[in-house]
Amino acid sequence: MRLPVTLTSILALLAVTATAEPARQWLAGDHHVHSRFSGKVKDGQYVLGTDGIYTIPKNAEMAQTYGLKWFVSTDHGGLGLSQLHYDQTWPEVVEARKATPELIIFYGMEFDTPGGDHSSIILPVGPDERETLRRLEHSYSAHEVDDPGRDTTEHMLKALRDMDSLSPKPLVFAHHPSRSAKGIDQYHGHTPWELRAWHDTAPSVAVGMEGAPGHQGTSLKVTHSPRKRGYYVNSPTYGGFDIMTAKVGGMWDSFLGEGRRFWITATSDSHRNVADGGEDFWPGQYAKTYVWAKPDQSDIIDGLRHGRIFVATGDLISELDMEIAGAHNGGTAQVKAGHTVTLNVRLRDPAGPNANGDRPELKRVDVIMGDITGKSDIKADTNPTTRVVKRFGPADWTRDGEIITLSYSFKVERDGYVRLRGTSTNEMEPEADPLGENPWPDLWFYSNPVFVKAK
Repeated sequence: MRLPVTLTSILALLAVTATAEPARQWLAGDHHVHSRFSGKVKDGQYVLGTDGIYTIPKNAEMAQTYGLKWFVSTDHGGLGLSQLHYDQTWPEVVEARKATPELIIFYGMEFDTPGGDHSSIILPVGPDERETLRRLEHSYSAHEVDDPGRDTTEHMLKALRDMDSLSPKPLVFAHHPSRSAKGIDQYHGHTPWELRAWHDTAPSVAVGMEGAPGHQGTSLKVTHSPRKRGYYVNSPTYGGFDIMTAKVGGMWDSFLGEGRRFWITATSDSHRNVADGGEDFWPGQYAKTYVWAKPDQSDIIDGLRHGRIFVATGDLISELDMEIAGAHNGGTAQVKAGHTVTLNVRLRDPAGPNANGDRPELKRVDVIMGDITGKSDIKADTNPTTRVVKRFGPADWTRDGEIITLSYSFKVERDGYVRLRGTSTNEMEPEADPLGENPWPDLWFYSNPVFVKAK
C-alpha cells in the first residue's frame, strides 16, 4: 500500500538526509610523497626507482596504515619528465585510487620551482588532472627543458598567474624553505622576498610552506656519518621545524604581521623508509598535516587554502580546536576595540602508542600573539611584536580522558593574530637539532592562526 506523503514525513526525510551529510572533522594527510617515478639520471638516462623506490599503491597502503585520510603524490620533475608522468605516473595514481577508495589521493608533483627551491603543486581531483599537470610541468618546470633562462622568479610568477586562472585552482606550498640556506637567515632558494612575490601574485594558490620538512629520519640511518634532520646542513631545524616557522617573531610571523593568510604544513618527503635503509618515514608515520574538512576532496582543498590546519609530529596531539569570538583556525574574529575576548582551546592528547610505540606526554602549550602592522619591506623577516603571552602546563588546563581544554582572555586593542605551539619537551623555545638526534622524543605541534580584527 502506498503511504500518503505528509509534511511530517518530508521533514523526517530531510532530517535523515541532513544527519547523513558528512561533517567536518580533523583529517590527517601529507602533501609531499615520492614514488618510484622519482628517479635519478645514470649514464644520461633517467632510471626509475633510484630515488623514490615505492609504487604509488604502496604509498597509499602505508598512508592508511599510519592513519592518513588524504595524501598528494608528488614526484620529481626533470628533463622531459612531463611526458613520463603523463604516460606512466598517472595510471599508477588511478590504480592506487581504485585499490584504496577510502583514501583521498591527490595528483601533483614536486615542482622544480623557477627561481627557487622545490614546491608542491596540488591539483583538485577532476577530469583534467592529467592534462593540466602535463601542461603546467611542460610550460614552467625549471628543469623540464635545458634552458637556464626559464629558471627565474619571473617565470614562476607567470606560472602562478596561469594556475590562478584555472577553475578550480590548484595549490602551491613551498618545500623545506631553509634547507638551501647558506646559514641562519642567509637565504638561498626560497627567500622572504620570493615568497612574498608568490603570495602577492596568486594569494589563493601560493598559500604556504612546509613548517616541518620531511627527511626527519636522516639521523636514524646507520650506514653513514650522523646528519642533521631534514638534510638541513647550514641552517638547522628546531624541534624538527624550519627556522622560518620555529623562530617566534621570525619570517612566518613577519608574513602574518602583514595580515597575509600564509599557512604552514608538515610532511614526510618520503622516498625510502628508514626500515629499508633510507632516511624517511612513511606518510603519516612521524608528521601529519591535519585539515578541518569533510571527507571530500574539494573540502580538503578548501581547508588547505583557508588555513583550517594544524600540524603535529609523533602523534603528540590529534585534534586542535581554537575559537575566538566565533572564529576558528584560519578564520578572523571581529571584535570591538577595547573589548576583552577569550581564546578557547580544545585538543586531543591520544592515549595510545604512536608509530614508534611511545606514548608521548604533552607537557606544555604556548599561546603566541602578534600585531598586524601592515605591509613591510619585501625582505623583512621579523615581527618584533610577536611574543609568547602565556605558557600552559598540566596544572593550568582541564583534562577529561584524552581531551584537554584551556582558555586565555585578553583585551583587543589593535588588529592581530593568535597561534598555538606545544611540545613533549622541557625546552622553553625549540633548540637547534644536533647531528644524529633521535626525532621521536622531540615532538611539537603548531597551529595556524586565528586573526583578530579590531572594529
